[in-house]
Amino acid sequence: MFLTQIKSFPKTQFWRYIVGFSIMAWCYVLGQLPLFVGWVLKKGEEATENGLLGQIIQGFQNLQNTPQRDFMTILPNNSTLVLALLMFVFTLFGIILALKWLHGLKLKHITTSRKKVDWNRILFSFSLLAIFSVVSTLASYWATPEDYIWNFQWKPFLTLLVIVIVLLPIQTSVEEWIFRGYLMQGFTAVFKNRFIPLIITSVTFGLMHLANPEMEELGYYAMLFYIGTGLFLGILTLMDDGLELALGFHAANNMITALLVTADYSVLQTDAILKQTGEPEIGFEIILPVIILYPIFLFIFAKKYKWSNWKSRLFGSV
Repeated sequence: MFLTQIKSFPKTQFWRYIVGFSIMAWCYVLGQLPLFVGWVLKKGEEATENGLLGQIIQGFQNLQNTPQRDFMTILPNNSTLVLALLMFVFTLFGIILALKWLHGLKLKHITTSRKKVDWNRILFSFSLLAIFSVVSTLASYWATPEDYIWNFQWKPFLTLLVIVIVLLPIQTSVEEWIFRGYLMQGFTAVFKNRFIPLIITSVTFGLMHLANPEMEELGYYAMLFYIGTGLFLGILTLMDDGLELALGFHAANNMITALLVTADYSVLQTDAILKQTGEPEIGFEIILPVIILYPIFLFIFAKKYKWSNWKSRLFGSV
């Protein structure tokens, strides 16, 4: 079992999880430096005649006067995306370091309770959401074409495709390893049950997105979506005894969205095929996935993988 296996782990004192999460957080902060430097140099371009130091000083001053919502447009989309995703590459090193140094574990231990990672589960979950996302996006485009503009350009899109394939799975996997893997197991070691870690990690996952630009456009209704998504992915993890389904689902959500649709209010500003120009709909963007779609996906997964004992798997003791 994914959570009960912590009984066999050699080092599960909660202070280790606090230190481990701190290491990951510091690696994430360190990973932001390349993007910050890129912003500073870009904002100080007009001061190049004063040398590199003058460019940095001017760029830093200009950056301080830039509205936060405009930060993601300072550099070209693909450059911003690469530098932003580097944060998660740094964080991945932090995860590996914390697991090995503090717990004597490997990534596999916070990924699955199976003898090896089940790639078929990852691919099925990825394919299920990818197909749904493509179909629903096309349906929305055909139904309200006035809400979109054609944004496709070969060169930037092909560059985006490479970035999405190489780096975006690292971002989504890092988030799953931290919240549904490392922290869920850590809180289980403290509370000795399943439900409290599920709730804590779901809420924390939602709070992590407070700084996203979507919050300004959609308001705090967006938290319903993020917390609901965290809860859904957590249920997948507990019912399936591993992260495989959550890894595939999360990857498909971010990768397909990055390639198909972008919007000015989105945290991911990409050279996608379409750009949404219409106002986001709270019902469609937030309520529909959480209240209707996620239960449908849970039903599909439950039937395919013959889940049972929902009460003990979600609320039982460990």
